[in-house]
Amino acid sequence: MRRRFRVGYVGWVPHPAFLETAALDPKLEIVPIAMDQPESAMIQTLSSCHGYYVMAARDELPRALHVHAELLSKLPNLLVAASYGAGYDTCDPRACTEASVLLLNQAGGNAEGVAEHAVGMMLACLKRMPEAHAAMKAGRAADRNALIGRDIKGMTVGLVGAGNVGRRTAEILKLAFGCRILASDPYVEVAALEALGIEKHPLETLLIHADIISVHCPLTEETRGLIGADAFAAMKPGVVFVTTARGSIHDEAALLEALNSGHVASAGLDVWAQEPPPVDHPLLAHPAVIASQHTAGVTLQSRANITRIAALAFSDLAAGRMPPRVINPAVLPAWRKRYEAAMGVAVV
Repeated sequence: MRRRFRVGYVGWVPHPAFLETAALDPKLEIVPIAMDQPESAMIQTLSSCHGYYVMAARDELPRALHVHAELLSKLPNLLVAASYGAGYDTCDPRACTEASVLLLNQAGGNAEGVAEHAVGMMLACLKRMPEAHAAMKAGRAADRNALIGRDIKGMTVGLVGAGNVGRRTAEILKLAFGCRILASDPYVEVAALEALGIEKHPLETLLIHADIISVHCPLTEETRGLIGADAFAAMKPGVVFVTTARGSIHDEAALLEALNSGHVASAGLDVWAQEPPPVDHPLLAHPAVIASQHTAGVTLQSRANITRIAALAFSDLAAGRMPPRVINPAVLPAWRKRYEAAMGVAVV
């Protein structure tokens, strides 16, 4: 008889749909791991699991429970780590590959929620809602002409990243507002973007021509610090900058300087280098910034969707099927051997 596929998670799951979907599969065993115990005890429980359903937001999970080489060395039975969402900041893909552990994300599951949030931030910035709010609170809102805004219709929007979220953002902007969409993404072919009415350009070109810059790429070694002082200086004067991707892709100090100089007119920030940011963070106090706490994908529909597809991925693994959304495909030859040795069947 085939062993049940044990999946551990620490603390909480994003939505009950994960547990409800997993409960329909008798081949799955879900192992909750409470956070009110020593880290060593949490790791000990996790060491018996084949799967680790891991938080995606790096500041919500104790560092010892991040999927890095040190933790993996303590998890001899682990076959797969799957992040809660599209991001996988808490996981080191290289370490997973070296340990012959499959790494999955839930890309696309929260695309609608994040795209809507990004477009909402663009509109709020263009209509100068953050500045109007600040002026009203300070009793300086008598002159409405001092807060004149702009319409998004027909603007050029530059997307840094054209995956699931970027493409849905483009679709909303094109259909609702007739925007011209430019995108910079080395991993998406020109033809695939052209079919969606999106122009592919190098990042340097996008920065020069876009009225709005919206970031939608993952945080990786390639993208860390991608939008720094030079990038902000290259943008059009009066540009709106929005990011719903990951903190540390943009340089917060450089953005503050660009806002203070007026070169960047306004910014919508859902992600931060530290989450939540300290209450005295200067960007939080800036009148031209609208801020949220990494909540773009935190909608009822998005949470239900990402958790359902995560549970289905674990069901695939329990049944000996290859799941979708593999982050480290180079691991597959070695991983298949580990899986077969552990579970007694080959993956199809």
